Amino acid sequence: MCGSLAGTDPQQRTVLESGFVQTDVMTGGQSLPAMQRLAVDAQAAGFSGLAVTEGGRTAYLQCAAAALAAPGLELSTAVAVAFPRSPMVTAQTAWELAEASGGRFRLGLGTQVRAHIERRYGSTFDPPGPRMEEYVRAVRACFAGFRGEPLSFDGKYTSMSLLPAMWSPGKIDQPDPLIDIAAVNPWMLRAAGRVADGVHIHPLNHPIYLRDIAGPEVAAGAAAAGREASAVDFIVPLFTVVGDSSEERAPWRAIARTQIAFYGSTPNYAFVFELIGRPGTTEAIRERQKAGDIAGMAAVIDDEILDHFVVEGNWSELATRIADRLGGVARRVVFYMAGMAYSSNRGNFERLGAVARELRDV
Repeated sequence: MCGSLAGTDPQQRTVLESGFVQTDVMTGGQSLPAMQRLAVDAQAAGFSGLAVTEGGRTAYLQCAAAALAAPGLELSTAVAVAFPRSPMVTAQTAWELAEASGGRFRLGLGTQVRAHIERRYGSTFDPPGPRMEEYVRAVRACFAGFRGEPLSFDGKYTSMSLLPAMWSPGKIDQPDPLIDIAAVNPWMLRAAGRVADGVHIHPLNHPIYLRDIAGPEVAAGAAAAGREASAVDFIVPLFTVVGDSSEERAPWRAIARTQIAFYGSTPNYAFVFELIGRPGTTEAIRERQKAGDIAGMAAVIDDEILDHFVVEGNWSELATRIADRLGGVARRVVFYMAGMAYSSNRGNFERLGAVARELRDV
């Protein structure tokens, strides 16, 4: 499915040509028993897996709870914060989750932003891109060590050379966990192409960004590393606005509008609005943010802007519209609103699960 990308060059189509394999619920952290209930219900509803964000609670413990409650569910950290944890600690945790999930765990890593890394975690941030690229290589060196190879990694930011057998988790009957990184700007997208198994696209995405920025940059990074671009899975969060009437769709539009304004307040993401011919959007959002005007921030995202970032339709047509937008682009589509629906309207959550099942058959 790559009709929307028919005009792209062959190399770009290679990086984007894969159909939907997984349809995930995006969810934040919660109590571990609550996460176990969500995992069971998500699997029953028809979702492939959970994409767990990391905020006040650790994404890794959330994935562990889900793995034990719902065997067979696909799980990923989407994303876990990398720099405050050493590559060895991250590798050990991912290794155990791969074992607990029967090989259904993906390690998604992100840099977070400077303020959080330096002032909340008390860790080192600069330079985020090169540090992340080396971090992925270091985690892979740990995986090799767990399988019995000598641990020898000497990077610019991390060096490791000691792994006695009693301190290694040892071999497992599953493949090494796949490693994905979060990326928005061209440099990090190319890094994903060079070293990652997948790229977590930011929720602030639209078709022009995917076609003109993400696809070509990941492909360029893969080519530079002598890799096939198709080796990098695109994991794409999606704002869905669904309902059989405008009244039913209105709350979804309001949530999407607010979230897009929140993400769009980041200066480094201003170019995403420029791509749709709306320069100055981030500056307008930040002006209202500084004034403490949350409603005003959302109001900057007018209907013209909003329509670039959402897929909207009634329940019977939503799967087709998602396939039209992301078919041939996303290996995994992440339902951004599904976790919210689970908390507020269980019927809508189950209907989104039915859409997820339908998508896998498109």
